[in-house]
Parts: sequence; C-alpha cells; structure tokens
Amino acid sequence: MNVGVIVFPGSNCDRDVAYVTRDLLHQPTRMIWHEDSDLGAVDLVVVPGGFSYGDYLRCGAIAQFSPALRATVAHANGVA
Repeated sequence: MNVGVIVFPGSNCDRDVAYVTRDLLHQPTRMIWHEDSDLGAVDLVVVPGGFSYGDYLRCGAIAQFSPALRATVAHANGVA
C-alpha cells in the first residue's frame, strides 16, 4: 500500500505518521507538500492533525483551499 502524508507549515504530526507507516508498518510512504496538486500513485492519504500555530487559527478552514486537499477529495471520490 502506498501512503501519502500531507504536510502543512506548522503541522506537528506528519513525521509521526510517516514513522509509523514507513518504519513500523513497512509501507512506502511519501510526504506531500500542501501546495502540490499531484498525489502520485497513493492508496491512502493521511491528513495529520495537530498544528503548532494553535487551533484558534482554524487551520482546517484554511487548509481546505490547499491544492493537496482538493486532490485528496478527488482521490476519495474516485475522480483522481
């Protein structure tokens, strides 16, 4: 299974997820920068939670505009 982990500035769980999927579960894992619109050949997309900037900034509301999340929605809908 190919795993993609979305990386945002200020996110603090992306490396933890990659450690688990790559080093413990031995699955090919690719870090995907939030500005990338090409997810590549991934089977699973992980959007890690936890942001060092604080939840009061509504990171999820801001993240919805990122190209990587738009590509994730298309992937989930089977369009990608």
